[in-house]
Amino acid sequence: MQTHIVPVGFDYDRLIAPLVRDQLDVDHVVLLEGAVGSEANVEYSRRLAEKLEKDFRNLLGAETERFVVADVYDYDAAFEQAYGLINDELDAGSEVWVNVSAMPRTVSFAFATAAHSIMVEREGDRDRIHTYYTVPEKYLETELAETLRTQCDLLEDLQAGAIDADDERLADHLASARDLLAEFDERGTTIGAKQFGEDHIIELPVASFSNVKPFEELILFTLGEHGVFESVSELAETLARELGEEYTDSFRSKVIYNVDQLGPGGKGYIEREEHGKSYRTRLSRIGELWVRSHADESE
Repeated sequence: MQTHIVPVGFDYDRLIAPLVRDQLDVDHVVLLEGAVGSEANVEYSRRLAEKLEKDFRNLLGAETERFVVADVYDYDAAFEQAYGLINDELDAGSEVWVNVSAMPRTVSFAFATAAHSIMVEREGDRDRIHTYYTVPEKYLETELAETLRTQCDLLEDLQAGAIDADDERLADHLASARDLLAEFDERGTTIGAKQFGEDHIIELPVASFSNVKPFEELILFTLGEHGVFESVSELAETLARELGEEYTDSFRSKVIYNVDQLGPGGKGYIEREEHGKSYRTRLSRIGELWVRSHADESE
């Protein structure tokens, strides 16, 4: 069961296009719409939520429900709501995906932080919780502003008598403005979902709250330098050679223990993939970021 929790702001494409384009499984969608702001803002968000609700059902066959975020600037309340929603979906057996592309940043940060906190609390469910972001192909705000500037120039010319009401530029720009507003009403403030690599979503990695010990650091830096090892034994041999130590069963056991501490059931900095009788070992995404950010220390 794949559940997507989607706070709705003023975007349409970024909330559904990547799921359609990447052909992801979507069984259940929770849409959250804001109830604070100007009447026009609230109404606009409500209309987008209705459209998304309909399209998630028609395009992806997903069961869809909508909730209201009472105050989109109340971080604590948004965190509490996110915490409850994510835990409820996990308890029901779902894999949970949280889209943080839209909504005011208070809501997006609250939902991302809640997901992060639950990953730490429920280590066994870490692989079932994902937060992700989608980059738009185009922002409509800049086009709207440019169109408005052009309209101002035309109105100034009209007011000054430099052009008459029959000037064909008036009709052209009026049509252009109407088309742009129609696109804004239909798609929101952004257009499309940009592809990165093979996917249209950028999953946000989660760091561990545990400190990395010196021997664990050495393992991470070695993985960062060499990339993938076909087995933990191969990694242990490389470490022994670089440290100038004898490769013994005791040393190998020490490496295995520390790799386990850094793996999916521990700090999450290492991924292990079963490969015959061995485990192919590499850095996870957050492990790669850790190595990059601590590169000066390795030198």
